[in-house]
Parts: sequence; C-alpha cells; structure tokens
Amino acid sequence: MRNLLIVLTVVEIVVFVGALAVYLILIAASLRRISTSLGKVTFGVRAIETQCASVGPSVLKVNEQLKVIAGALDTVSAKAESLAAPSPPSDSLSSAASPSAAN
Repeated sequence: MRNLLIVLTVVEIVVFVGALAVYLILIAASLRRISTSLGKVTFGVRAIETQCASVGPSVLKVNEQLKVIAGALDTVSAKAESLAAPSPPSDSLSSAASPSAAN
C-alpha cells in the first residue's frame, strides 16, 4: 500500500509540473504576441512624434500672432461701438419726418 501511495504522489507531482509547464508556455506565447503588438504601437507613436515635431514651433508663432490680434481687438471694438452709437437727430430731418410740420 505504501508503494502505491508513493507512485500516486509522484504521478500527481508529474501532472502538476506538466500543467505548470503547459500554462507557462501559453503565458510565454501570449507575452510574445503582446510584445509584437507593443513594438508596432511604439513604431506608430514614434512616427506620430516625427510627424508632429514641426507643430510646436508653429503653435508658438500662431500664438504670437493671436496675441497681436487680441491686443488690436480692443481698439476695433471701441471704434465699432462709436460708429454704432445713435447720432443725435438734426432739426431739419426731424421736422421733415414729423406729420405736424407738413401742415
């Protein structure tokens, strides 16, 4: 009986180590696929970085121009408000427009 228990224990250990080996192989294969995908993503991100390298200096130039435009908007706004303000009516225009002046 003792020999049977020893054999069963050894078989159990072999099955356990075999199952561990199978799962470790599956995990290694999965990690290889992930590594390949990450390599492609890294390549794509570097390509995007290269393509966008000229954006930074261009944005600085655009921001400088926008600051100039924003500074001029106050003056333009003040001029537009002064032009849009109603002018006081003159006597000749008001007398021609009123019906009592025609009688």
